[in-house]
Amino acid sequence: MMGERTVMQEALFYGFSLERHVPSDHMLRSIDRFVDLSGVRAHLEPYYSAMGRPSIDPELMIRMLLVGYCFGIRSERRLCEEVHLNLAYRWFCRLGLDSEVPDHSTFSKNRHGRFRDSDLLRQVFETVVARCMAEGLVGGEGFAVDASVITADAHRQRGVTGTGALDPSSNRAVTEYLAVLNDAAFGGATPVEPKFVSPTDPAARWTAASGGPAFYAYSDNYLIDLKHAVIMDVQATTAVRQAEVTAARTMIARTAERFDARPTRLAADTGYGSAEMLAWLVDERKIEPHIPVFDKSGRKDGTFSRDDFGYNHEADVYVCPAGKTMTTTGTPIAAERVVAFYNRRGTCEQYIKDGKNAIKWTRLSCRTFAANAVRLQLHVLAYNLGNFMRTLAMPKAAEPWSLTSLREKLIKIGAKVVSHGRYVTFQLAEVAVSRQMFADILSLVARLRAPPAPA
Repeated sequence: MMGERTVMQEALFYGFSLERHVPSDHMLRSIDRFVDLSGVRAHLEPYYSAMGRPSIDPELMIRMLLVGYCFGIRSERRLCEEVHLNLAYRWFCRLGLDSEVPDHSTFSKNRHGRFRDSDLLRQVFETVVARCMAEGLVGGEGFAVDASVITADAHRQRGVTGTGALDPSSNRAVTEYLAVLNDAAFGGATPVEPKFVSPTDPAARWTAASGGPAFYAYSDNYLIDLKHAVIMDVQATTAVRQAEVTAARTMIARTAERFDARPTRLAADTGYGSAEMLAWLVDERKIEPHIPVFDKSGRKDGTFSRDDFGYNHEADVYVCPAGKTMTTTGTPIAAERVVAFYNRRGTCEQYIKDGKNAIKWTRLSCRTFAANAVRLQLHVLAYNLGNFMRTLAMPKAAEPWSLTSLREKLIKIGAKVVSHGRYVTFQLAEVAVSRQMFADILSLVARLRAPPAPA
């Protein structure tokens, strides 16, 4: 007998539970186990008034931002729409079916206000890093430091010559920039005046670091643990080498203070190979630098140049022009070990490149340094969460996967539940992973557990 489609009728009561409808193997359930936001309200309490209308729950806003950055939803208007429609997003954000989703303008107001003033997002970021350390993803012995140039939201053909041409009363971005102009992250980093300054985002630096036409940009600096490419710290600066070197020193000191993580070796590129930086690493931090130095072998100050020294192959020593043998007071290190360690820096750079492409981490959309710093921090937080899942919840066959592949093959795949007469099947799209690999991934995800509550 031919069946007839039942037309949807509004019921008087519904017995519906979000907890039952979000599968136990869903990726957001796994992420939820590693995001501890229990201290958010206490951290923000001094920044709220004791009187007036109750605000939007700050934990809700943080959870929505995590959904947006982990799933590549850049627009906050679209994020609010997605959370409104997606049941898994509602569950992760602790929203019921009838709960209202905040307006998109709420996010920008809090980013520019309470979240920035209280440094809340750094606290959340450090909570995730601490969990990575607890799970054994951080080796702590070798770090790498690097910076990515991120394009600013400023037109490259609209600029003024020098800071003096800026109107202090034109907009908030100019006001904030002039107030911190002498800070180490801005003009204080170098006495060299930028060729052009953007009147819409003056903190962005005019640079041609990518080798093509010059543009306005920021530098996103990271301190990376070399075991599993976990980002230990992040710092936004203007796109100039001196500011990046200063940020590296700040991140190394802050990581030692917050996590008691003190590496014995540091890998970096030539930009960090100044004499001051190397002396600081060796003398003050007791860190062995694996950094190519600036080539200053040709001397013009009356001292010997490198070519003036001769090498004695039989004795395996260098001899200076005065006839004296050059000796070493340190421990000789095999060249193979040095090369192998330095190559791991390149591996971490590939991880960061993959993260930038997967999380849409290539262009900024705000026009003040503080707002862009918050967005870059959120990007790094999303990268660490994705790297966490890739390292702990992927089977052997999926180890070569990039974060982009992880999102496209596992998180954002097409699927549907088909109900037959006697059984129910879950059908994946043809581009998805095989049945066995999907089962292996779910098994690994199910083993992840939240950390035990403190006694």
